[in-house]
Amino acid sequence: MPKPAGIDNRPGPGHLPVSINQGDAAVIQKTQFVKDLVPGQPTAEIFCLAAARLGQAKNGPFWTLALEDVSGQIEAKIWSPAAQAYADLAPGQFVLVEGMVGSYRDRPQLNIDRLRVLPAEEFAPDLAQFVASSDEPPEGLLEKLAELCRAEIAHAPWRKFTAKVLSHADFRDRMLEAPGAKSVHHAYRGGLLEHTLCVCRLVLAICDRYPALDRDTLLAAAVCHDIGKAWELTAGPARDYTDAGRLLGHIVLTLELVEPLLKKSGVEPELALHFKHILAAHHGEYEYGSPRRPKTAEAFILHFADNIDAKMNQIFGAFETDAPGQWSPYVRTLERYLYNPPRTPHAVPEKAPKSREKDAHQCLLPLKA
Repeated sequence: MPKPAGIDNRPGPGHLPVSINQGDAAVIQKTQFVKDLVPGQPTAEIFCLAAARLGQAKNGPFWTLALEDVSGQIEAKIWSPAAQAYADLAPGQFVLVEGMVGSYRDRPQLNIDRLRVLPAEEFAPDLAQFVASSDEPPEGLLEKLAELCRAEIAHAPWRKFTAKVLSHADFRDRMLEAPGAKSVHHAYRGGLLEHTLCVCRLVLAICDRYPALDRDTLLAAAVCHDIGKAWELTAGPARDYTDAGRLLGHIVLTLELVEPLLKKSGVEPELALHFKHILAAHHGEYEYGSPRRPKTAEAFILHFADNIDAKMNQIFGAFETDAPGQWSPYVRTLERYLYNPPRTPHAVPEKAPKSREKDAHQCLLPLKA
């Protein structure tokens, strides 16, 4: 099996699963993915470090790692005394690990015997094997979002504003790459756009039921509510908080980012003020990082729609398959096990007419884990 130069003269495993030389580096070809890891079986494979935390037990230090590839994440442990050999592990590193797959709280967990950080000068990873992405290409999601705004926003200043936000070069480039969160929901490339589009469709469906709502201001806020996450979090193999993300958070960042475009849009001051309140209140409660609690109907709607889509993404992503009648592993973020119940059967008509309105408001379900 081919090996890049120097792979054997350092501590850790002495081979790569498969490598193809490309200049001075080797392109890593994974042969085993997170989804393939089964308790009771050994593994020797390359993963990306999504998280690394050093802890202390009675018998010495230990590492808790999150190993990731395009198929998902698995928690891994390096116990003492082996943990003492690794002084500095950080998110974003690519590592070759050997160990045995076990189980903890009904989820696979990898107990690592040996680990080696793979330096960039020795190989060039195929990022498509390590970075998860939305089922629909982010470029398509962005175009659907822009089309939705053109079709649904009647007030010209709001239409101009949302068009500028979605076509702004810096906004566009960052939104295409951004996850919807670090780990809880939509945590993959295109996740921010997938989440934003679904929240927009949810608020439009609610506006159809409650026509007294300010549809245009609410939709503009739904488009922008999480834009700051593209600056709060890094894109790429390791999603982590930026300095601005840690110091300000995505809500403050969003308000700062949209303010210059809002001033140039011609939106009336009283509408702009309401818009900014909806953004500031969309986390609902102070304990969830919301600078303000909702004080208008539209602010409540965005808060609930945002929460619904985040929860649905976690729920649908908790199951290994779509088969009904199964229980999920324990979902830490929801603090419970989840059940996938059998569905009521429905007869499928031979020719179902396509409804444009239904298609415009339909969320992207089932959602990717």
